[in-house]
Amino acid sequence: MEKKPDVFHEPGTARIKSEFIVKAPPRVVPAPAPSESADTKDLEPPPKKKSRGQNKHRPRTAWDKKEDCLCPSLVSDEGVCMYGDNCKFIHDIEKYMTIKPEDIAADCFSYNKYGKCHYGLSCRYGSCHTVKTDSGSYTSVVDESKVMSNPAPKMINTLPRDLRLSLRKKSYSFPKSDQIFGKVTKGKRGKSAKSEKTATENGPSVSPNDSLLEKVELNPNVDNSQSEIDVTVSETCAIESSTDSSKPVHSGTVTDADMVALKNGEKRTLNFDGKLFLAPLTTVGNLPFRVVCKSLGADITCSEMAMANCLLQGNVSEWALLKRHPCEDIFGVQICGSYPDTMSRCAELIENQCSLDFIDINMGCPIDLVFNKGAGSALMNRTKRLFDIVTSMKKVMTIPLTCKMRTGIDSKKNTAHILIPQLRDCGVSLCTVHGRSRQARYTKQANWDYLQACATSAAPMPLFGNGDILSYEDYDAAVKNDVSGVMIARGALIKPWIFTEIKERRHWDISSGERFDLLKDFVNNGLMHWGSDSRGVETTRKFLLEWLSFLHRYIPLGVLEHPPQKINEKPPCYVGRNDLETLMADRNCESWVKISEMLLGKVPDSFVFLPKHKANSYA
Repeated sequence: MEKKPDVFHEPGTARIKSEFIVKAPPRVVPAPAPSESADTKDLEPPPKKKSRGQNKHRPRTAWDKKEDCLCPSLVSDEGVCMYGDNCKFIHDIEKYMTIKPEDIAADCFSYNKYGKCHYGLSCRYGSCHTVKTDSGSYTSVVDESKVMSNPAPKMINTLPRDLRLSLRKKSYSFPKSDQIFGKVTKGKRGKSAKSEKTATENGPSVSPNDSLLEKVELNPNVDNSQSEIDVTVSETCAIESSTDSSKPVHSGTVTDADMVALKNGEKRTLNFDGKLFLAPLTTVGNLPFRVVCKSLGADITCSEMAMANCLLQGNVSEWALLKRHPCEDIFGVQICGSYPDTMSRCAELIENQCSLDFIDINMGCPIDLVFNKGAGSALMNRTKRLFDIVTSMKKVMTIPLTCKMRTGIDSKKNTAHILIPQLRDCGVSLCTVHGRSRQARYTKQANWDYLQACATSAAPMPLFGNGDILSYEDYDAAVKNDVSGVMIARGALIKPWIFTEIKERRHWDISSGERFDLLKDFVNNGLMHWGSDSRGVETTRKFLLEWLSFLHRYIPLGVLEHPPQKINEKPPCYVGRNDLETLMADRNCESWVKISEMLLGKVPDSFVFLPKHKANSYA
């Protein structure tokens, strides 16, 4: 039988069944404007800029003016305006109700499920819980029976006002970090000591070229006779026999916490072995998205990358990244910084003020803004500073410390296998390696052969691998490389039900209706998290569209010619099995906006969306 030529498949694209293939629309390239000063034929075209991962010139969301919004004191339970006479918000409820935008829908998710909407009269779904009183005013009703029987989940790790003020006034105390670094006078923090007298009086200075361990040992102000801050029952790691299922499996630092209660200063442990880890994803790894992934089988979740300096300054938007949903049973916080004193103070702060199970050091962020400051993947080249950061953080923490890194800075020189054993000896409980270098970004396939070598050098510390996991078959192939577990990043954005597929060991031909229900769950959690007023609706829409910029890459199982889909294969233009599936497969932003309008109502007239992440992630 003569084989027909494959006219539908292009190199680098996924194979789609021929009945679903459509011809791609022609790309319209605008003609160059004629030049008046010189002949256009003699001019060379400007050099094409290389994509660096982020669209920094995207349009920003225009929030409603304060003069058009109801005062938060009339929305919250406190009822007291903290701004006094200088408040620019509306205090006249009747006036606000006349200018309030039309409700998006008649049913408020928070009120219907939990009996109370915390956004009251400003809720864009408020017609079901807003009533007009006999006096002509308006009020938001509460269903006490639902409030008592099914209370709303309370978000964890919020930033109290008194803590924010103490951080901004620099009055917060860091006793453990001060014991390590000493109290450095203003203007000398982070600089090398110019004299031995200064180093003796003010404690050790933080220099990237000097070892912090030597300075701590020589510092006369540190009372070494006191109980050690980082006391552990055992600093060695044990591997339990896989044949004896009655013995507990330990990962990282081994303690007898399962038999004896931990004393003050002792370290807690966490068993990472074999768990599915949702990667810390900037922008798209927000709390509502993590809740969706938890419902689909994710075991470990982590916050978005937070900058240590911003956390120490009490930045409200940065602290919002640390919020934790009650369903996140194993939750960590990832912080990014380049100085040992900053990172240790940040670790001490968030462990004291937040509920979390581990802290992760970002050693893999490739963006220039972070790299040029010596943070992120730059730490892989600044080894002395890196080990100072790890050692100082371990001394102030009682929870596990983990690290996430790449294979190296340069694609031709891998360095992770050299750093991992040293990090293990410093007390790190888990390392995760993304199988690409900083230089490669996402344009090459993950090097799992190298990750196997990293896992060998890490033993007995657990090592997780990361990169190119989009099906349970990819997962099975990954765990054969001696890794203790797998961290999933883009695969979870493209198909968050990958956790279900891995645990049930099947390919899920999920329907467009089921995918739409997941979007609806994300929106409902987003309205609970960011608010159901006008600003909260638009914030939810923004993050929904950012997720859709990845979600549209999924190719339905019934459309593929040879499943499963590979993460580095670009989906061609195709039609789905119904109109909704076709709409979800469209790569144009206008289609994503249409999907958001089906869930959050019509966008404002001046609305424009461009995705933040525009990395070239196809091989």
